[in-house]
Amino acid sequence: MESATIINELIEYTKEHLNRVQVFKEMPLEQLNHRNQPESWSILECLEHLNLYGDFYLPEIKRRIAASRHQNNRQFKSGRLGNYFVNLIKPKENLNKMKTGKSVNPIGSTLDAQVIDKFIQQQEQMLVLLNDARRVNLSKTKTSISLTKLVKLRLGDTLRFVIYHNERHILQAEKVLEGVIVI
Repeated sequence: MESATIINELIEYTKEHLNRVQVFKEMPLEQLNHRNQPESWSILECLEHLNLYGDFYLPEIKRRIAASRHQNNRQFKSGRLGNYFVNLIKPKENLNKMKTGKSVNPIGSTLDAQVIDKFIQQQEQMLVLLNDARRVNLSKTKTSISLTKLVKLRLGDTLRFVIYHNERHILQAEKVLEGVIVI
């Protein structure tokens, strides 16, 4: 796969995420905190979950890009484990339920509209990082993952995972508005 093609696709996803989340800024706090079921997440809980992931991945990606000695070779080859994670998290027509770790599960948190502002700020930061990633080799530059620092993924896989994970939970937040239960 062409590195530039992947980065351009991820930039478009991120811009779309920013546009879709802007709609939530106009909604009353009561609606943003509404859950369709006691065990499902509200719109703000979906976004807070993404913020918690962003708190780990954005500094990690930034640090790895800055430290990379591997210049862009124009091609990206996904790793076996990275591709597995990307395909696992990538939204499908019927989203499969997944267990969330306690440290990134916001259910029951007291949340306000600042969650949306933080998400927007993180996505603006992601756009900068995606452009910065153009200068490094997406296959040879490695990042740690949030589950364990012992496992490293290729930067291209990490970027794909984080942005597809965002897509998954923005869809989930939008379904809260429709009254559709998605966990």
